[in-house]
Amino acid sequence: MNIKLPEAEVVKLCAAAEVVISAIETLPSGGTHLVCRTIEGADEMRHRCKKHLIEGRVKRFPFLVANKY
Repeated sequence: MNIKLPEAEVVKLCAAAEVVISAIETLPSGGTHLVCRTIEGADEMRHRCKKHLIEGRVKRFPFLVANKY
């Protein structure tokens, strides 16, 4: 989910709700992309952040994968 809050604030909210973060990243336009480890955690964070959710698609930084040679 994409949230109109800084990454540090999202991390604090997840910790307060005891929701485990699977992946998190800052968005180029501001805000945070959050992936929770469980569906229940994602539902909890959607509920807690409902007024801060970003609707629609957002631009994200390119994801680079390290090659193993």
